[in-house]
Amino acid sequence: MQFNPRYPTLPARLYHMQQPLPLKGAKAGHFNAALAKELQWTAEEQQQWVEICSGQTTFKEFPALAMVYAGHQFGQWAGQLGDGRGLLIAQVLDTQQRTIDLHLKGAGATPYSRMGDGRAVLRSVIREYLAGHALNALGVPSSNAVGFTSSTQGVQREKLELGAMLLRTSDCHIRLGHFEWINQYQPELLPEFVQKCIEWHYPECLAAEQPVLAFATQVIQRTAVMIAKWQLVGFAHGVMNTDNLNLTGSTLDFGPYGFMERFRPNWINNHSDYQGRYTYQQQPSVAHWNLWVWLNNLIPLEQNPNQKEHWKQALAACLEYFEPTFLEHYKLGLCEKMGLPSFHKDSFDCATNFLRILQSEQLDYTQSFIRLQNKQYTKILDDCLDRRQWESFLAQYLQIREHQDTDALDAAMQQVNPHYILRNHMAQKAIEQAERDDFSEVERLFNLLSQPYIQQTALEKPEDLAPLPSDVPEVMVSCSS
Repeated sequence: MQFNPRYPTLPARLYHMQQPLPLKGAKAGHFNAALAKELQWTAEEQQQWVEICSGQTTFKEFPALAMVYAGHQFGQWAGQLGDGRGLLIAQVLDTQQRTIDLHLKGAGATPYSRMGDGRAVLRSVIREYLAGHALNALGVPSSNAVGFTSSTQGVQREKLELGAMLLRTSDCHIRLGHFEWINQYQPELLPEFVQKCIEWHYPECLAAEQPVLAFATQVIQRTAVMIAKWQLVGFAHGVMNTDNLNLTGSTLDFGPYGFMERFRPNWINNHSDYQGRYTYQQQPSVAHWNLWVWLNNLIPLEQNPNQKEHWKQALAACLEYFEPTFLEHYKLGLCEKMGLPSFHKDSFDCATNFLRILQSEQLDYTQSFIRLQNKQYTKILDDCLDRRQWESFLAQYLQIREHQDTDALDAAMQQVNPHYILRNHMAQKAIEQAERDDFSEVERLFNLLSQPYIQQTALEKPEDLAPLPSDVPEVMVSCSS
């Protein structure tokens, strides 16, 4: 690996250096060899992946550390948080010379663990491993993982479960909550911290007339694009606290996430979210709120009292980019999924009519787009109770497509409509087998989700293509991990 240690150059108050505490009886779970190659792992490092991904091997080139940050959780100020079970064990250059974080999850208690044990269980590690892989393959910016290890050590949650570790990768682990912690506890560090964030992640902003405002605008726009991509593939993060969104607009911190199956925008995929704050339909507004909170933590950068009000207004103006950026990418993406020309005045209205049918008829989000793509209109009709609603939509749809370059529109549909998403029951089956020391289903899903836009009949199973029957209880997922 080519190390590029950046975070340890920041003031020591922003982190705590410590070594990971390996689990007993660590053993191989799954290894992402393609990602390891992208990160320029040597042949020797790839052979030692179990030791690296289980915290037994660390690197003299990088002092392992836990970051401190704060955050708003479920809309309430939660005070000091931090890496309570994870350590940044390296920052390395990938084949494109981008700096990538290697973050070991489940590495033991840190000063920021609060009442936690610093561990992760096999169940949550597999869910994060597969979800990051799935989102990356879907073209959604996301953390990924080089691999995970299981162990023989028990970890107590609602019941005793197997402990595990995950070596997560991300282009950035600096969260919106970092700024909240600095502003609350070490405000004198803010100017230097912001400057480093710009240099590391948005260097093009250094040439702007107002670098901080250019930086804020780009963070807001990248976050808006990420949320649009979530909505388009039906992904619900489940716990969009301010400490779970990072600076670069890449998905971070999977817990009680879910890929929506039957189209229910108000579906509560996180069963710890009693008020439904983080449902699919709420994600754009919650992201907007989180960014508003974040911008407030940039206000102290202006020290001149006479300029303070003007500075607040300038920061607020940055947030005005969120909605148009989100809508632009969401509308364009939805028209592509529908095979409709984005320039037509009725295309978006037609697309939302299709979503209304999916919602009222409780149809599967992913497979309904595949049926539309394959012109299986009768199959969709057969699943509809309100036939008139479908027939009205189809007439509008075909009329808009008339006299268009349908070959180009159909080709675009194939690029954006996945055959496969990570349904909760698919992940659950892989977890249950892994808990019996059988990782074959993890391997199958990893391969299937590697190419979600290509049908893989030899690899797929019927349950990959549909929700559970309505009389079967859905897989319950909560913040417990």
